[in-house]
Amino acid sequence: MDTLADNPEWLLVALAPLFLIMMLLEYWFGQRANRLPDSATYSLKELVCNFSLAGMHQLSDLLTGFLIAKLYLLLFGWKLFDIQMSLSMFVVLMVLQDFFYYWFHRASHRVRWMWAAHVVHHSSENMNFSTAFRQSLMYPLAGMWLFWMPLVIIGFEPKWVIFVVLLNLGLQFFVHTQWIRKLGVLEWVINTPSHHRVHHGVNAQYIDKNYAGILIIWDRMFGTFEPEVETVRYGISKPVNSYNPLVVTFAEWRYMLSSVAEEKSWLGKVRVILKPPSDAS
Repeated sequence: MDTLADNPEWLLVALAPLFLIMMLLEYWFGQRANRLPDSATYSLKELVCNFSLAGMHQLSDLLTGFLIAKLYLLLFGWKLFDIQMSLSMFVVLMVLQDFFYYWFHRASHRVRWMWAAHVVHHSSENMNFSTAFRQSLMYPLAGMWLFWMPLVIIGFEPKWVIFVVLLNLGLQFFVHTQWIRKLGVLEWVINTPSHHRVHHGVNAQYIDKNYAGILIIWDRMFGTFEPEVETVRYGISKPVNSYNPLVVTFAEWRYMLSSVAEEKSWLGKVRVILKPPSDAS
């Protein structure tokens, strides 16, 4: 694990074969066997789009990662505690990072500037394992990295913070499926496919619910939990209707900046980018 922590960018590459195997199994035993709904269908156009978005996301992270790492190292010089990594501290870091991920994810739905990046992940009207690859290259600009800064200031070495951020993202691959229904008692503690299907729903009662990364306890604690009852309808209120990864990436940025340009005052412009996307006209 130390080797991967020294080169955290390789973590998702190392997990890639497992991701591909899970997708093949979902397709073969789910779609081909007619055991999954139409909204779980794999299509070549969307598959290419999702993989392209994932590649663009990874390239963006690599290009901006150097500057972010420099900032984290600068902040690490002001750390509050001298934390030595051990198994117990790794678990503590995982839990803390998941807590901050909850607030990052919640902000990504409630602040239009951040939603402009995150909407890419929600823009598909399908839900299968390939949906996990549907990420935005604009996360660095949207400010995702700001939410991990407290971990560095607390005293966790930047390389371990980045490693755990990527591990959290990797584990979330497994909740993007309709193949798995319910997981019994685990539904009370961890984020499951059922909980995450709710998060991707455009049903009125499902919007802005279940922000969990790994642990669903944050949603239960902060009042954003919703169980899966009604069949989930996937997508966003303003469909992109495109398989072009560039159109998918920049559609909401274009809408948002157009709204900003219409505002006369600077205060109005700031309000546009900070208000919830649901308030956008």
